Amino acid sequence: MSTTTRATRLAGGLLAGGLLLAGCSFTSQNVSCSGGSCSVTLTGDGAQAEILNTTLTFGGVQDGRATLSVGGASVSCGEGESVSAGPLQLACSGITEDSVELTASVN
Repeated sequence: MSTTTRATRLAGGLLAGGLLLAGCSFTSQNVSCSGGSCSVTLTGDGAQAEILNTTLTFGGVQDGRATLSVGGASVSCGEGESVSAGPLQLACSGITEDSVELTASVN
C-alpha cells in the first residue's frame, strides 16, 4: 500500500454534526481533510477527487474561472469566490491556467 493511499484512508473522522466522513481519496495532486472540510488542488482537465462522499471533477479554466462538476452538476468560480454545488460549499482560493485550489465543506 502506498503512503498516499494510507494517508488518504487515515483522513477519515467524525464531523462535528455526527456525520461520518468517509475520507478523501484522489486522482490528482493534493487532498487534505480536517473536521468538516477538505482542501484540494486539482491539476489538469478531468482531474477528480472524492470529497465528503461527493465526486468533484475539474473541467479546466477559461477567462480566469475554473469549471467544476460536483455530483453531475456544473459550476464555475473565480479566485476568491465561493459557490454552492450540491451538498458542498466550494471556496476557490487559487486558479492557474491548468489548476484550481479550493476548500470544500458540507452545505
